[in-house]
Amino acid sequence: MKKRFIAAILTAALALGTLTACGGSDEGAAPAQDDAPAQEEDSAEDAAPVEEDAALAEEDAAAGESESPADDAAADGEAVEAKGTITIAASATPHAEILEQAAPLLAAQGWTLEVTVFNDYVQPNMVVESGEFDANYFQHIPYLDSFNEEQGTHLVNAGGIHYEPFGIYPGTKSDLTTLEKGDVVAVPNDTTNEARALLLLQDNGVITLKDGVGLEATVRDIVDNPNEIEIQELEAAQVPRVKDEVAFVVLNGNYALEAGFSVAKDAVAYEQADSEAAKTYVNVIAVKEGNENNEAVKALVDTLMSDEITEYINNTYDGGVIPFK
Repeated sequence: MKKRFIAAILTAALALGTLTACGGSDEGAAPAQDDAPAQEEDSAEDAAPVEEDAALAEEDAAAGESESPADDAAADGEAVEAKGTITIAASATPHAEILEQAAPLLAAQGWTLEVTVFNDYVQPNMVVESGEFDANYFQHIPYLDSFNEEQGTHLVNAGGIHYEPFGIYPGTKSDLTTLEKGDVVAVPNDTTNEARALLLLQDNGVITLKDGVGLEATVRDIVDNPNEIEIQELEAAQVPRVKDEVAFVVLNGNYALEAGFSVAKDAVAYEQADSEAAKTYVNVIAVKEGNENNEAVKALVDTLMSDEITEYINNTYDGGVIPFK
């Protein structure tokens, strides 16, 4: 009985506790529900500035992105106006190779560069004289002046780009002191390059020329030929092709490069960088008289004299081509 009484008391107590808890829960929930709209309003008010700030941040970010150097560069790249096409005639090496490096630099300025390779020293001038091409890049000033005089053309120097040391290269022999009667030395047959070759041979004790003939020297001006060698005059492009048939070949830089020669490693002798000859024979961009100040020509010359092209020349040609500054 006692146990049943205690159990009854405990049951009654638990029931009362349950009712009390439920009533407390209902009373507590009402204020919470009443407060909810206020909290939502407060959250909405708090969120509004956050959303506005986010919108402003997005606008600032967008503005910042549009003003970034990368985007400016891209915008500039897209906005580059096509200015036209520059047509140029050139020797293969190194002229066309250098022009190939200049093409993308010019494209960034709106110019399309079209390069045509010629294997002789006549047609590149004739196509510029006729107006078929805007410019050429293959010759030095003495050759240009001589060509104008002989052909009646009207070509002018628009800018000096590089010079190529003239060199004496081995054929069947590699030491000038071993030259003997009947040995053949091949040289270019055009006026100024032949003179340059003969002057280099004279500087190295192979022949002696008349005093004062300078850049007009020909084989007829040889006054002493102690080894009784034969000077074989060939069109410039043909000279490197006979290197296995003659004792020595005397070449200007581009044809030496085409033949696989290195000035620094292979030349028996060559014009020094500080020599008057090297300075005289700077290779130029030639155009028809009156076109030297054209926008396209100036863009071409400025690009070829840029730091990017200077670096390319210095890193590529092993001393066989030197930028002219």
